[in-house]
Amino acid sequence: MSAPVLVTGAAGFIGYHVALRLLKLGRAVAGIDNLNTYYDVSLKEARLAELRKNPLFSFTHLDVSDAAGLDKLFNDCGFNGVIHLAAQAGVRYSLQNPAAYIQSNLVAFGNILECCRQHRAGHLVYASSSSVYGGNTKVPFSVHDNVDHPVSLYAATKKSNELMAHSYAHLFRMPCTGLRFFTVYGPWGRPDMAAFLFTRAILEGKPIDLFNEGRMRRDFTYIDDIAEGVVRVLDRVPQPDSAWNGAAPDPATSSAPYRIYNIGNHAPVELLRFVEILEKELGRKAQKRLLPMQPGDVPETFADVEDLSRDTGFVPRTPIEAGLRQFVKWYREYYRV
Repeated sequence: MSAPVLVTGAAGFIGYHVALRLLKLGRAVAGIDNLNTYYDVSLKEARLAELRKNPLFSFTHLDVSDAAGLDKLFNDCGFNGVIHLAAQAGVRYSLQNPAAYIQSNLVAFGNILECCRQHRAGHLVYASSSSVYGGNTKVPFSVHDNVDHPVSLYAATKKSNELMAHSYAHLFRMPCTGLRFFTVYGPWGRPDMAAFLFTRAILEGKPIDLFNEGRMRRDFTYIDDIAEGVVRVLDRVPQPDSAWNGAAPDPATSSAPYRIYNIGNHAPVELLRFVEILEKELGRKAQKRLLPMQPGDVPETFADVEDLSRDTGFVPRTPIEAGLRQFVKWYREYYRV
């Protein structure tokens, strides 16, 4: 059997779906996760139970910030590619618990880079975020624009990951690709995300908070599209860009084997419309609390996915109506509502 692909954060929302997609393609997957208590651990364990049904999947309970443990795993397994999705997620939580982001998103990422280098693990694909666009107001957000004004610590850690990866790509010719995910939703989603929060509240007859008076626009991206995009990018190892020019540096490419891509649905949806679709699927009206903008938030996200389309032949296409229908179906079945 060929060497496995390592998926960090395999018990997480995106990690679970990416591992599942690889397994369906007949590829061996080694998953790791620290199963932290940021949200319901039983949901993470249920995802793992689904993955363990496939004999090509193996799991190690490990925190990526454990440098010695991670080094041993790399040494023992000999990975053929790494998809790094483990992180402390959430913009708002970073305002209350910054130390978790430093440890999970910076220290741990340094460990991943060093293990990939030392053990020659091949192509590193890692999760960045649309939040890196921060104070940028030109839309759609392009990977060719500078992203030097993050408005949350979470965003700053993700921008830092991109810079750290570039240094390794430059110094050691280690192929690295960063993926800026845009508001991911779908079955097995995170309980702190909008689809989950709103669905639970509506079914329980509780009010939902809509910031910026519900006029926020988000480029909601269905999880199956995210997983497909990640796997396609993994199989496209970046090469140095011969046209890259230090006098007019392009942030998306490099003279090193390094790339950045957006993965988004390139169709922003207003939060009030998002709730309207959920109401239709649930057959119930939401109690809405219209609130002002919160610190760390931005009014709109909108992905330019031209580079992703050109290089992989793939563009996310799932309409919000179809995606939310699948999420509600899963939610009712999983929670027996």
